[in-house]
Amino acid sequence: MIHAVLIFNTSGVPRLTKFYSPIAHSAQKLVERIFALVSSRQPGLCNFLDAPELETFLKPKDGTDDEKLRVVYRNYATLYFVFVVDHAESELGILDLIQVFVESLDSAFENVCELDLVFNFDEAHHILAEIIQGGLVLETNVTEIDRAVQEAARARKESFASANPLSLGGGGAVGSRSAGLQSPLGWLAGRLTGVGAR
Repeated sequence: MIHAVLIFNTSGVPRLTKFYSPIAHSAQKLVERIFALVSSRQPGLCNFLDAPELETFLKPKDGTDDEKLRVVYRNYATLYFVFVVDHAESELGILDLIQVFVESLDSAFENVCELDLVFNFDEAHHILAEIIQGGLVLETNVTEIDRAVQEAARARKESFASANPLSLGGGGAVGSRSAGLQSPLGWLAGRLTGVGAR
């Protein structure tokens, strides 16, 4: 199971955090601990490591779960993509999943950077939700993920246009509240070109 997905920059500032297991302590302390583990490693070392010190943060307090946690990460430019998983997940599979996540972000933001994650955090979370739900992998096909994200964006745009009679999109859907209304821009363009003049 995937217990957490984190993205933080080289200074340790979290840009995306998603936890699929309850957190026993502060999320900020957990992110700091993971950053300390990952940032201190040499570039030539492998991209996964055992992290028994994280068990106090992400494990139930009753102690019935004896699975060991592992941190799998990739460093892309100024961002660390970190997955905290248990022994049921393949480390190489998670590295591939990180690659799928980065490719999906790249297709959505056209060469993703840290500012894309800051200003479009809701879309980054939506992309992650298309890939992982409840700590389990749903989709690994970048094309399918991109299609689902584009459909959601289109539906969100149509919803906004139909709910706002002053929107420039106009909605245009049959039965929408603004079906009989003209947008202010359309009205002005019609007046300037003489369409509808008496």
